[in-house]
Amino acid sequence: MDLAFLHPLYEHPGPWASVYVDTSRQTEDTAHERRLTARAMAGQLADRGADEATCRAVQGAIEDLRHSSDPHGRALFARDGEIVLDAALVRPPQGGDWAEWASLPRVAPLLDLAGEDPLCVVAYVDRKGADFELRSALGRREAGGVTGRQWPVHRTSTGEWSERHFQLRVENTWEHNAAEIADALAVCQEETGADLLILVGEQRECRAVHERLPKRLHGRAVQAPHGAGSRLLDEDVERIRAEQVARQTEAELERFRAARAPDDEGRAGAVEGVPALVEAAREHRIDELLVRVDGPDAHREVWIGEDPDQLAVRRTDLKILGEQHSWPARADDALIRCAVATDAPALSVSAQEVPVGGLGALLRWK
Repeated sequence: MDLAFLHPLYEHPGPWASVYVDTSRQTEDTAHERRLTARAMAGQLADRGADEATCRAVQGAIEDLRHSSDPHGRALFARDGEIVLDAALVRPPQGGDWAEWASLPRVAPLLDLAGEDPLCVVAYVDRKGADFELRSALGRREAGGVTGRQWPVHRTSTGEWSERHFQLRVENTWEHNAAEIADALAVCQEETGADLLILVGEQRECRAVHERLPKRLHGRAVQAPHGAGSRLLDEDVERIRAEQVARQTEAELERFRAARAPDDEGRAGAVEGVPALVEAAREHRIDELLVRVDGPDAHREVWIGEDPDQLAVRRTDLKILGEQHSWPARADDALIRCAVATDAPALSVSAQEVPVGGLGALLRWK
């Protein structure tokens, strides 16, 4: 998951209000229920020490959702009377609505609730061209398409020379159209930033398009199980998305397993456990952060300073490093702040045994 959208959260010091709101239930009383939720969340923040202006900002932002048709939920982050980030969720927050007031924004749940849901371009391919559709957890919209050569596109069954010549022209038309579709699909992917390309159509046409895509997109393109003329249902897209995420996650875990084995000099390309991760974060060595949100190390307390790389397992360690001001924070949120500052991505994992304790990282250098 690219964490760049979290940058605004680390441009100002805390403390921060973090609020997760479930908007998946839509009833006749939704507007009234959202007003009750707004008051309840503001009340929770006030009880935990939040200032009045921030409580009002959060209450107002949740009340503004009373007419929202958002299918899953929102994550709100506020400080000093201002909503700094309002993030849409791709699935409802576990346990319903909740709020926290802490030295750092509570962002780790976003790895599960706002990430790992690839933006898809669905390409409905036939011999004459393709229509593109952009699909996400929040809906769908048309994304253009391409029309290739319209004639000739069908084979004949006779064997005379003139007919064989015609069939060659048919083959040339197919190849030309496949190349046109692949070029247009590559442009669409670049413009939309799509993580996944789903090809729908006859196997031969889809394979021809896949072969002509740029190499950088080969791993992102998959063929749907349905043939020509089928329109993908939301559950079809969700299943293909989930399969792609599982493949990518497992590939990264395999890379992590291989990298954590020390070389002949005892150095490893990956670390796990809070002390090793804190050291790597201070040295800006984290290349990709792995987080199991329910791991035991995720909520372990660390100490942070004003800058992202000012963190330590013990408060006294920060003083030794020359940091005069320090605050306690969760390990997962503190490490994510470091990852954001050094442009490192984060990956949510569910494997119980990897990384040990639920926190790990691939390193930029050993």
